[in-house]
Amino acid sequence: MAKVTLTLTTHVPVSTGEAWAWSTSLDGVRTEMRPLLKVVFPKSMTHIGPDTALNTVLGRCQFLLFGVFPIDMSKLRFTEMEPGHRFVEESDLMSMRSWRHERVITPSTDGRGARVTDHLAFTPRLATPVVRYLVKLFFEHRHKKLGQALGARAAAAGRRAADRGGIGRAR
Repeated sequence: MAKVTLTLTTHVPVSTGEAWAWSTSLDGVRTEMRPLLKVVFPKSMTHIGPDTALNTVLGRCQFLLFGVFPIDMSKLRFTEMEPGHRFVEESDLMSMRSWRHERVITPSTDGRGARVTDHLAFTPRLATPVVRYLVKLFFEHRHKKLGQALGARAAAAGRRAADRGGIGRAR
């Protein structure tokens, strides 16, 4: 089976700190995946952060298609963590011979917001072209949800500031 690599990048109109907080919150991960997949994290896990143990299995995650049908299982493991900037997750999945997901958060080149980039490298056990297509669609969905959630969050913050007499309010 051939190794597949994919890279997806999304600009979000929030600070790198806000993008990092979203990317490392379990609610953020769940929101990005819904409604296609529901991930069930280990019960002891509350967040992904500087205190997350590296190079050790944190527990099993179950993936449910449309929140109902079990389709995969992973042994969740983070191998690298640079708080505020990037993490690397290399988990054992039933569906993959190898899996590596790196998320990197950097300031936007225009100075307005952040860039969230996912680098994926994986080797499916079966049907590489089909799995490549499905993983690409799934991460495109995640990036769409990421943009919607953080774009909406930034817009709401702007409206609150305007309501308080801040930016964009006519006098």
